[in-house]
Amino acid sequence: MELELLKSKIDSLVDKNNSKEFTLQAICDLLENEIPYYDWVGFYFKNGDKEELKLAQFTGEETEHTIIPFGKGICGQVAVSNQNFVVQDVSEQDNYISCGWKVKSEIVIPIFVKGENIGQIDIDSHTANIFTENDTLLLEHVCKKVATIL
Repeated sequence: MELELLKSKIDSLVDKNNSKEFTLQAICDLLENEIPYYDWVGFYFKNGDKEELKLAQFTGEETEHTIIPFGKGICGQVAVSNQNFVVQDVSEQDNYISCGWKVKSEIVIPIFVKGENIGQIDIDSHTANIFTENDTLLLEHVCKKVATIL
């Protein structure tokens, strides 16, 4: 993974002044295309005043998990904890919502606007034990850039 090159590409996408929806979709597509083990990339955001997340833009297979209650699954846990969550082997997680039998690992990074956790980026991989510190650094950068357009 060319970390600095990918950060630069993300910066360019965000700085183009396209619609929020277009930019989020472009980020999903870029990450899924550039990183071979990113098999599903999506954004979830807090659903109004409800204690749940709602799926926004994504790239990958369709998912039935378009609404996720706070506390449920990896995404729901991040909504409550406000912490990054890297799961190298989803079969070892008790509170995991399966998005498909192919998913082996998942990484979720929260997005903060004015100190409030308003959403997250969620990455699924069909490969176990695949995520590194570079993935965390890249996705934290993505979330900081995305926060500037929300």
